[in-house]
Amino acid sequence: MKKWIGLFLVISLMFVSACSKQTSNEENNEGKIVVTTTIGQIADAAKNIGGKKVVVNSLMGPGTDPHLYKATQGDIAKLEKADIIFYSGLHLEGKMLDVLERINKTKPTYAIAEAIDKESLLSANGGSYAYDPHVWFDINLWKQALEEVKLGLIEVDPDNKAYYEENAEEYFAKLDELHAYAAEEMERVPNEQRVLVTAHDAFGYFGRAFDMEVMGLQGLSTDSEYGLGDVQKLVDTLVKRNIKAVFVESSISERSINAVIEGAKKKGHDVKIGGELFSDAMGEDGSEEGTYIGMYKHNVKTILEAIK
Repeated sequence: MKKWIGLFLVISLMFVSACSKQTSNEENNEGKIVVTTTIGQIADAAKNIGGKKVVVNSLMGPGTDPHLYKATQGDIAKLEKADIIFYSGLHLEGKMLDVLERINKTKPTYAIAEAIDKESLLSANGGSYAYDPHVWFDINLWKQALEEVKLGLIEVDPDNKAYYEENAEEYFAKLDELHAYAAEEMERVPNEQRVLVTAHDAFGYFGRAFDMEVMGLQGLSTDSEYGLGDVQKLVDTLVKRNIKAVFVESSISERSINAVIEGAKKKGHDVKIGGELFSDAMGEDGSEEGTYIGMYKHNVKTILEAIK
């Protein structure tokens, strides 16, 4: 009997503790705009623009592939509790579109990349994509998308319009500095080495911005299949052009790139992994790479050290 009484007390304490934590969290959010985003890049911008006026929840953390991501019950709850929702759009979150379109009928929901002038976007080569969705790798285009974050926050909290505008101006100034830094660093890459080979075709905007040719084994989405023919085609290119480094991505298995490296080796051409790049996801929370600016700088440094 004592055993059951003790168990009852433990369960009761756990319940009270859980309720206390929930109440505490609700109190911490009191008076703040609750923002839910899909990818971390948008969450980082929302935190910078929203400042102390917002609480930001990101559905997709480090190492998460947005092309394949499906919403969980926990995600649905975060979306329902949000005051405003931001996602990338351009079919990046392809498996979540039904959920996002339904929630759009009940609360402000912004597909921020779809606000970019279509003439500035890179066209996709077939598949379910009309445009390349990886717009955050062109900093100037990304700023256009982030205007939607500023406007969205003003829509739900017009009394703090000046606050959001000031924060956005400060954040965009930092992004301008980031672009200048990246442009200066990438100029150091010799012309014959200006080729970026990655697991999937996520760096087209980066290549266009900094005059680099980009090759990906898979297409714009990791949902697309690749076969032996794709591997062999890329191997032949590496051998012919004497490319010495390829890159893995934090949100994608190394298996595909390792197949390319092995194929090149069989042809007597040594290729190394130049490092890990952040493509569709950022780094761990609390790390430098867990911010958009830190992630971008990491990629620039990694590319430069491997191929210059």
